[in-house]
Amino acid sequence: MQCRAAVLHGIEQQWQIEEITVDPPKVGELIVQWKVAGMCHSDEHFVTGDIVPPAEMLEAAGMPPFFPIIGGHEGSGIVVEVGPGVTSVQPGDHVSASFIPSCGRCRFCSTGRQNLCDAGAGTMQNGMITDGTSRHFFNGEPIKMMAKLGTFSQYSAVAEASVIKVDDDLPLDVVALVSCGVATGWGSATNRADVRPGDTVVVVGIGGIGINAVQGAAMAGAKRVIAVDPVEFKREKAMEFGATHTFASMEEAMAAVTELTWGQMAEKVIMTPGVLHGEMMQLGTALAGKGGTIVVTGLAPAAQTESSVNLFELAMWNKEIKGTIFGSLNPRHDIPKLLGLYREGQLKLDELITRRYTLDQINVGYQAMRDGENLRGVIMYD
Repeated sequence: MQCRAAVLHGIEQQWQIEEITVDPPKVGELIVQWKVAGMCHSDEHFVTGDIVPPAEMLEAAGMPPFFPIIGGHEGSGIVVEVGPGVTSVQPGDHVSASFIPSCGRCRFCSTGRQNLCDAGAGTMQNGMITDGTSRHFFNGEPIKMMAKLGTFSQYSAVAEASVIKVDDDLPLDVVALVSCGVATGWGSATNRADVRPGDTVVVVGIGGIGINAVQGAAMAGAKRVIAVDPVEFKREKAMEFGATHTFASMEEAMAAVTELTWGQMAEKVIMTPGVLHGEMMQLGTALAGKGGTIVVTGLAPAAQTESSVNLFELAMWNKEIKGTIFGSLNPRHDIPKLLGLYREGQLKLDELITRRYTLDQINVGYQAMRDGENLRGVIMYD
């Protein structure tokens, strides 16, 4: 079939709306008509080049050039066709994207760590995770998709492992949000940081992920949830989602946390800036007190290999630094769980969407994100 998709052709370029071809699904695959796509910062990292492998590295590995790529990994839609062997969904089902596929068989899935599923290893490479061949073509040539999903396309062929069936009565715009940003932020607080009642929690960076780390920490019973962001709009929004204090910088927060805790500092610090640079970790780790946990959620440039961490303090204060992807949650269990919390009025999702855009307005939406005007913009296909 023919459809329209937002394609990125290179670093520091704008998204271009192109006509692509999507082939029928093969074994273990299905066609999704995307209804909503979340405009996550992770796709912006392709534009800035932060997570694009250097051309010489790709050439040395015998891999094709990185661009062009169809963007989008946060989304929701309706199944329109299934290939042989697909059993968990059927045409007409509503689904959430899962940028972390879950095969259910590898050692990580079978030990309750679906966020580390082996099927996710090649999500930035060409071809399908099912057999390595392509279903998506631009000008007759295979084109890769962000996280094997490509939700910035009207239609995509995806693996069954990359979608999760959801209840048909749930609004598809909020389903899209849960597929990445909400789960990653909420899980960073409730699961990876293991926020406990009475904790003091600092969240650095209040974007689509950080705002949900704030929400998760508040839901977990934190005594203080301290949101740090230079944008006043985001600080104001953080208060609506459970923050008790806000500051424009880590330097400002440092003095305040010291005073608020009588020098004990925070039990948990969650790093969710738009881009995490190594030097930011010096203050990030210093905000945590003895026995404190620092969770690194934000993406750093792929080539960055240095970070400012006081190793003496790390050891002598018994601190720990943890990485996380998808908030260390299990997509097949936790996406429906989060939607259940939303249904019961316990999790704010509608309030996260600042603006809605058409596919043709994608560059307008991303500029609003860069300007700090959006918590989350979404693309609506209908």
